[in-house]
Amino acid sequence: MHYFGKNLRLTRLSLFPGIALLTALAACEPAANADIRPPAVSVTADARRCGNDGFLSAQLFGSIERTIDWNAHQVACESMLRPGGEGVRLRFTGMAAGQEVSIIIAVPKLERGVDGSELPAVVTLAVEGSGRFFSTANLDTCFTNIEARSGHDETAERYDVRGTLFCLSALGEINGEAAVSIPELRFQSSIDWGEQ
Repeated sequence: MHYFGKNLRLTRLSLFPGIALLTALAACEPAANADIRPPAVSVTADARRCGNDGFLSAQLFGSIERTIDWNAHQVACESMLRPGGEGVRLRFTGMAAGQEVSIIIAVPKLERGVDGSELPAVVTLAVEGSGRFFSTANLDTCFTNIEARSGHDETAERYDVRGTLFCLSALGEINGEAAVSIPELRFQSSIDWGEQ
């Protein structure tokens, strides 16, 4: 029993350098990659936050072929500021062909309450629960036009926005060989500029 306990302590100690190394590597990851990996927590229907008359519509082609036409009652929305306060990410989640799909649009050059034309965007598509993620590799693939519709309160922290996204090439599968094309996507949502 004493021998087993001693070996157990040695095993635990030998794990610490490996854990420390993994933690250090994660900290060194480029901030841009944060736009490629979707948040791990799925947005629930209770946190729709899509603003007035939120929606998302798109046609997916390639490895995943879906027609998406989510209205305000079918889509959950989430917004968050990007690292360093450079623009925002918009996340839309809904059901398509019996699967939960999330589309994340990161727009680094979008400014609070300002319309934007042909703004570069990073787009990620995730089929929840399947481990399949598709994303643009850089900022020269997808572009979005965004119109700031209205502020929700006097602080001007929250805005309804309407936009159109165009992707010139397909989103490649992360850790895979497949690809998904989104030639055009239209959306309306709410951005909370005060939410980290």
